[in-house]
Amino acid sequence: MPNTEINAIVSDFSRVYILTILYEGPAHGYEIISKFKKALGKDVSPSLVYPFLKQLEQKKLVKHILKPVGAKKKKIFELTPEGKDFAQQLFKRFSELISVALEPSLEVCAHCGCKVYEGGHTEKIKGKELKFCCCHCAASYKQSLGLT
Repeated sequence: MPNTEINAIVSDFSRVYILTILYEGPAHGYEIISKFKKALGKDVSPSLVYPFLKQLEQKKLVKHILKPVGAKKKKIFELTPEGKDFAQQLFKRFSELISVALEPSLEVCAHCGCKVYEGGHTEKIKGKELKFCCCHCAASYKQSLGLT
């Protein structure tokens, strides 16, 4: 895949994360850039952040107010009610996509049925190796079979 396509994909994920930051609360541009770096350990370019904020404003998903911060006035960006609805819908769709991607790597606890992504507890019971979410579920399962 060419770098331009990869960059476009990464930019789209960056935009989703920018929306996530704004969903958490109002922020100015530099604050968005700083939170992005702190959370993901990656830099996001101001040339991606500010035009995206402008697009969101044009679509009435974000509004800004000028607030004094030190000697300067900064634009503090905040999601509008429509922007919050949009973000919630986007997060729901994104969550569904992630769920589909993770599903093949999930294992089901033999006792309670919860899904285990990583770790868990494995025991050999009656010659079969079974996966549990924790040692407590394994103990409860063995007790239900009368093995303890």
